[in-house]
Amino acid sequence: MTYKHTFHRHKTREVQVGNLVIGGDNPIIVQSMTTPDTHNLEATVAEIHRLEEAGCELVRVTVPKPQDAAVLGEIKRRIKLPLICDIHFDYKMALAALDHPVDKIRINPGNIGGMDRFRQVLKKAKDKGIPMRIGVNAGSLEREFAMKYGFPCPPAMVDSALRYIEIAESEGYHDMIVSLKSSDVLTVVEAYRLYAKQADYPTHIGVTEAGKAPYAVTKSACGLAPILLDGIGDTIRISLLGDPVPEIAAAFDILQATQRRVRKPELIACPTCGRLEIDLEDIIAKLEHRLAGKTTAIKISVLGCVVNGPGEAREADLGIAAGKGKGVIFKRGEIVRNVLEKDMVEALMEEIAKWEREEAEKGTLKHGAPSIQAAAREDEPHGNSAEQDDAGRIRLPMLN
Repeated sequence: MTYKHTFHRHKTREVQVGNLVIGGDNPIIVQSMTTPDTHNLEATVAEIHRLEEAGCELVRVTVPKPQDAAVLGEIKRRIKLPLICDIHFDYKMALAALDHPVDKIRINPGNIGGMDRFRQVLKKAKDKGIPMRIGVNAGSLEREFAMKYGFPCPPAMVDSALRYIEIAESEGYHDMIVSLKSSDVLTVVEAYRLYAKQADYPTHIGVTEAGKAPYAVTKSACGLAPILLDGIGDTIRISLLGDPVPEIAAAFDILQATQRRVRKPELIACPTCGRLEIDLEDIIAKLEHRLAGKTTAIKISVLGCVVNGPGEAREADLGIAAGKGKGVIFKRGEIVRNVLEKDMVEALMEEIAKWEREEAEKGTLKHGAPSIQAAAREDEPHGNSAEQDDAGRIRLPMLN
């Protein structure tokens, strides 16, 4: 008998943004936003270059003034990422920005002064072939929807988004991405779930105004994990106070933890407790260093005691279960070798290299996506597996 996790991605349309495609079955794209005044060209470009180095895939700049719009072409020329311009309040700035080589425009239709102005922006975006993010925010929801529902609740936010979608479609415009952001985690989760039942335009997801790390990262993870696990979300931003570069690692970590986009090996390690019988912190630090830059989607478990270690090691692609300065290495649930603590890092790196070669020979080695359903293990005993006692606990012969 084999068990597999069930996952169904919210089926959305595809929207081209520069050289990327958002939605459909495409990877969830990580983006961020710059912090300097956009017309401060050197500072803006320098920050974008730092974001590029961190792995950012889309970048947004704010355009509140004519001098900001004036430098968009030069910014675009000097960066590698697709460029998004962010508009609030002044629809004329949206029209001005669209005269420059941007890849996408973000507006909140509720704060640019009415439907006529929204239609003007739509028509120009359509003429220029530029996609748009319709950004509905609980903090700036139109008065009519707030009054209808009593407060900026998820149904009010979704109603607002659907109305703007209908208006855009009436103009023959379909290159839209939708966001429904709030600083309240429950509102975020409920709004996106409700939207996904009623529309198929791709979604930009995030918890807005999350605050300062580390709490802001935790808050973002709490808000985004439920909808990612529901299959919702096509591009993501983690909103952190201060330097935007840490947003990128936070976003990719959340995507990795929810298995929506796995781009590197995953290391599993037990907490430090009284049962620990090896220097696990040192081993993990050395493994992290040796694995830096590797993109193989492999799950590696290193457990330092005999209580949970064997079971966890069996469920990983490769794992060590250790105790009293020695341990055993599991591969695909079976014991492949015994190893002393001093040799664990080198031995595990050797086994990782073997695992990669074997997967490559089978044509199943993948980078950036899970290559094996680690939880889809057969229930039947493995030929070389550790023994189980009457209570179902796994026993390692060399550790008894």
